[in-house]
Amino acid sequence: MCGDRTAMVGHLGESYQEWVHQPIVSKEGPRFFESDFWEFLTRTAWWAIPTIWLPVVCWCISMSVRMGHTLSQIALMVAFGIFVWTFVEYVLHRFLFHIETKSYWGNTIHYLLHGCHHKHPMDGLRLVFPPAAAAILCIPRCLYQFWNLIKLCATPSTTPALFGGGLLGYVMYDVTHYYLHHGQPTNQVPKSLKKYHLNHHFRIQNKGFGITSAFWDRVFGTLPQTKAADKAR
Repeated sequence: MCGDRTAMVGHLGESYQEWVHQPIVSKEGPRFFESDFWEFLTRTAWWAIPTIWLPVVCWCISMSVRMGHTLSQIALMVAFGIFVWTFVEYVLHRFLFHIETKSYWGNTIHYLLHGCHHKHPMDGLRLVFPPAAAAILCIPRCLYQFWNLIKLCATPSTTPALFGGGLLGYVMYDVTHYYLHHGQPTNQVPKSLKKYHLNHHFRIQNKGFGITSAFWDRVFGTLPQTKAADKAR
């Protein structure tokens, strides 16, 4: 069922880590599955993410509005939810997406999850998380568990806005990630963020795990040095 490339990576063993971090700069990525149906589910246009999830974000936030919270309170809760997402984003990228594997299934699963993105960083249809894969992997159930977790720390009226803020953070993350690979920023802030992220792909893959910001890399000491600093050593 798997394509030739996907089946091959499982057999790379300990050499997989070195191989997957030698990027191929091409807009065309490899085929994952022999089945056209399963292959279709692995490819997602960037605009599918906001189209699917922003209505859910709005619905969650509107619940807190209907429960009597002011717009300023809503803004603070949403902002806090986004902030918490940036931490989740960092942790997932550093400890799950960059977990070191060497077994057949470990290499295969890692390649499907994130390794292919490092091997083919300019594949525009495998930059955002496929909604179909989210459904298959029971992401709705996971989201429900996150909702319950927030309920333990918040009130019934603030939970929806906090959850909506976290989900909005995810949307911002996926859209930003696509833009950093395929956009052509002209302002200094996005230009610096693009340089910072591409540095993670093409120079120092074991640092620079933030996508929407470098904040947590600074906090946890995983901010990569600049080329100028490397030359000065």
